[in-house]
Amino acid sequence: ETGPFGKVLLLDGKLQSAEADERVYHECLVHPALLHHPNPKRVFICGGGEGSTAREVLKHKSVEKVVMVDIDKVVCDFCEKHLEDNAETFKDPRLDLIIDDAKAQLENQKDGEFDVIIGDLADPVFGGPCYQLYTQEFYENIVKAKLGPGGIFVTQSGPAGVLAHSEVFTPINRTLSSVFPKVIPFLQHIPSFADCWGWNMAFKDADSAAPLAANEIDERIQDRITGGSDALKFMDGVTWTGITSLSKILRTSLNSEKHVLTVATPKFIHGKGVKQVEY
Repeated sequence: ETGPFGKVLLLDGKLQSAEADERVYHECLVHPALLHHPNPKRVFICGGGEGSTAREVLKHKSVEKVVMVDIDKVVCDFCEKHLEDNAETFKDPRLDLIIDDAKAQLENQKDGEFDVIIGDLADPVFGGPCYQLYTQEFYENIVKAKLGPGGIFVTQSGPAGVLAHSEVFTPINRTLSSVFPKVIPFLQHIPSFADCWGWNMAFKDADSAAPLAANEIDERIQDRITGGSDALKFMDGVTWTGITSLSKILRTSLNSEKHVLTVATPKFIHGKGVKQVEY
């Protein structure tokens, strides 16, 4: 429990989400991808153990199956017990929760199996296990193969403020652009993260209609999400226009980025998080 951010989730000293603004993060991660897909039925979530990503996915009426793979059972069980907003998510019959390595599980799925794949993974930190799921090899050999026609992949992409965006946000965009014909970067300030945060959305088909106009986003929210616009706290058409309208600094960096992330040439986010101190 904290003062300004309410209940927060910390893993290895790093803040993962806060009760006060987690819906901003998760609505940005989930809804643009599902709304851009014409009829999302099958969704795969890499990570997402706290359940908030699945909660947002399951608001879409068309969704029939959600496969969520997180490596940490302790996190999933803890969040199901202590995050009240997500308790029902874990009980939804459409959710298939698998405790395992997301990369291995996705690799074992049938080709073309999913309409949307979501990367809700921990940041690529030095010595951590997740950096391989931000690489060209993963995107080309696994993600792209498992997406069906018209498929969309979206991933959280780390800090995206004017000072930190070149750590991993722009390299992830460049890496995805080396694999997919169309990639849309977007960002939004997340107060509990103390910075703007970035996402990248990649389309398997070059002729996908994207980005959608604000009025089309609003129409799809109303038609395709249970509860319509009232079900979302942050995302709507004007918001979508705003988070995809990047500053000159960001646009320049994205256009000039050359680094393609591979297993041999990764990049990492700096920082070790906070530590508990005994008094």
